[in-house]
Amino acid sequence: MAQSTEKVLAMLELLQAQPGLTGPELARRLEVDGRTVRRYVGTLVDLGVPVQADRGRYGGYRLLPGYKLPPLMFTDDEAVAVVFGLLVAARQGVTTPLALAKIERVLPAKLRERVQAVRETLGFTAPARDSAPPPAGHLLVLGEATRAHRRIRVTYRSWRGDDTERDFDPYGVVVHNGRWYTAGHDHRSGEVRTLRLDRIRSIKSLEVYFQPLAGFDPVAHVVAGLAAVPYQHDVEVLLHTGLVEAARRIPATVGTLAEHPDGVLLTCRAEHLDGMAQMLAGLGWGFTIHRPDELRHEVMALARRLERAGSVVREGRAEDDGRDQ
Repeated sequence: MAQSTEKVLAMLELLQAQPGLTGPELARRLEVDGRTVRRYVGTLVDLGVPVQADRGRYGGYRLLPGYKLPPLMFTDDEAVAVVFGLLVAARQGVTTPLALAKIERVLPAKLRERVQAVRETLGFTAPARDSAPPPAGHLLVLGEATRAHRRIRVTYRSWRGDDTERDFDPYGVVVHNGRWYTAGHDHRSGEVRTLRLDRIRSIKSLEVYFQPLAGFDPVAHVVAGLAAVPYQHDVEVLLHTGLVEAARRIPATVGTLAEHPDGVLLTCRAEHLDGMAQMLAGLGWGFTIHRPDELRHEVMALARRLERAGSVVREGRAEDDGRDQ
């Protein structure tokens, strides 16, 4: 049923693009037989699409003159949700960019322009994952301003809960690990900063334009900034593996990796050392902890917990074996 619906819609697109296609030509392009083409035509007519069949040597199928598909009536929130979902699906190989192009083609012109601005200014870290976008109004204003190099004014809430108003030149929008960010020049601090979109309480465009930094990579900036967050513990660990393998398994937001004569040196900061111990153990490589000593203690505590869990499993199996004898 889903495949038939897809073919009917494909036929409608063909008739819009090339009026007068013959039955055999439609059958060839849709990879169906002539009887199925006639059935699809009947389906379109039942749906209120005026398909006209012209007979004779130059005959074929066409839509009645003046007929066009009505624009899809999406709200701003719905449009952002659909576009973002298709972007994620395309990155994961579930769909193709053609699906997004089809949606954009039938959106009302004004909304289509705003949605395209979001798409063109959005960057993902890899891999993409599902996440709920911020309020559509905020995202559409931000996308338009980023593409047009237009300054915005936001009310931003800090992690302490304080609200401040700041003018901001957005260089890009980034989705990382389910959270949305924008990177750009913050006129309050005078520096390039990263803002979380979920902390933006209000946003508006200003009649001021800016020149973006040449060669600036918003994704790289956000990732590097997250890796440098000043968490409580300074960590340095020697990983007994190669740099390519380490980079494949360890996200750039965890820390920095550098080649070492004995492997790869991981330097980072961590707030919770028990989580760092679990991550290191889960990599499956040998490693040597350079600092801090507290991390060694967490690794040894994790090893003891795993040993106890393994002992419980072994004892349970031994009891079962005894009952079977």
